[in-house]
Amino acid sequence: MTIRLYDTGARQIRDFVPLTQGCVSIYLCGATVQAAPHIGHIRSGLNFDIMRRWFEYRGYDVTFIRNVTDIDDKIIAKSAAQGRPWWAIGYENERAFNAGYDALGCLPPTYEPRATGHITEMTEMMRGLIERGHAYEADGNVYFDVRSFPGYLELSNQDLDDLRQPSGEGETGKRDPRDFAMWKAAKPGEPSWETPWGRGRPGWHLECSAMAHKYLGAAFDIHGGGLDLIFPHHENEIAQAKGYGDDFAAYWVHNAWVTMSGEKMSKSLGNSVLVSEMVKHWRPIVLRYYLGTPHYRSMIEYSEEALREAESAFARIEGFIQRVAEKAGGVVDPAVEVPPAFAEAMDDDLGVPGALAIVHTTVRQGNSALAADDKEAAVARLAEVRAMLGVLGLDPLDPHWAGEADRGEDLHGVVDTLVRLVLEQREAARGRKDWGSADAIRDQLQQTGLVIEDSPSGPRWTLGPR
Repeated sequence: MTIRLYDTGARQIRDFVPLTQGCVSIYLCGATVQAAPHIGHIRSGLNFDIMRRWFEYRGYDVTFIRNVTDIDDKIIAKSAAQGRPWWAIGYENERAFNAGYDALGCLPPTYEPRATGHITEMTEMMRGLIERGHAYEADGNVYFDVRSFPGYLELSNQDLDDLRQPSGEGETGKRDPRDFAMWKAAKPGEPSWETPWGRGRPGWHLECSAMAHKYLGAAFDIHGGGLDLIFPHHENEIAQAKGYGDDFAAYWVHNAWVTMSGEKMSKSLGNSVLVSEMVKHWRPIVLRYYLGTPHYRSMIEYSEEALREAESAFARIEGFIQRVAEKAGGVVDPAVEVPPAFAEAMDDDLGVPGALAIVHTTVRQGNSALAADDKEAAVARLAEVRAMLGVLGLDPLDPHWAGEADRGEDLHGVVDTLVRLVLEQREAARGRKDWGSADAIRDQLQQTGLVIEDSPSGPRWTLGPR
């Protein structure tokens, strides 16, 4: 029952040993709410949702923190360009992110703190870092002295002499160009807060060190985020937290990107696919399958074809669930435990692809049992499938997905009524032995993308591959 995770800092897979027996503390870098989310943004939340679910299945009490960066240069620039308050832009996009997480079945975090709600904690951390000789004030800015912290760049495995630290406008008075800003002096018209060094606003990195300390303490188990955050964000978080005296994260876990044409999905590249638009054309549970079933450390190259393949694969699972439920005469509860091979795959660095292979193998076994009219074996396989899908957040019978047809622009209920009217006409044709008309109706329905299957309880329709 030992869970193993790839630790970016150690550059190897390590056995997970919690700091507190039976508990897991996770801090995930969440949304910077300067725009609505694309599927690349949501992938990170989804990957760590699966991690959280697996720890909970293994009996751990999980504290999961996912922050919101509600103030940064891009939010301020958008505010000036649109003539709207910065906080209105942030809140609007924060809601869009939460709608995206919810649509794809992510459990809500234990706490979801905003950066601007923790200025006091940031001020206290800066004061401590200045007292310890790791930070200094200049022109109303507060900088971290990277040369004062010997462990700097160990996570990203870089050489300090080769470092080119990104800097923003107004970052004057640095002793070394590689020092990074924890606090930025106020500019006319920008939001600002009072500190002992004058009015200003947070730098990007300080917020996470301060909020992780507040909600998880001086030491916690896992810090997560996308690969693009390793440097400078996570590297700078470590310097701040450890310079302050915290042990900080014991494990660093990073998910890979969603790419288009080999490039990271990014609004700045103009190649993003908004979640709010995707759920109008694809069922959210299919999007979860598509984004959540590759290994979290593997890149996902976005394509319509890959989404169609995911849709077809999940349809096979759903079809099996529906057939067994009809055979059993009602809902089959999930098994208490997942199959050992599934658990073994998940324990090994959250090996979802291997675990999913067990799901599909079990579905095939269940279908074979149905073909042999072995109801008991089919029901047993369905119980196992539901248990495995539950861990992955993909059980279509879970209450979360029960109202899926009511969300977005899904017209399943209307389509179902119309299709059943046509199927009644087909049944009437069959009843009078007009096989030609019956077959013509079936063929016309199939041309629209529907698959018609005759079952003991009557005809049933499902969506075929797009």
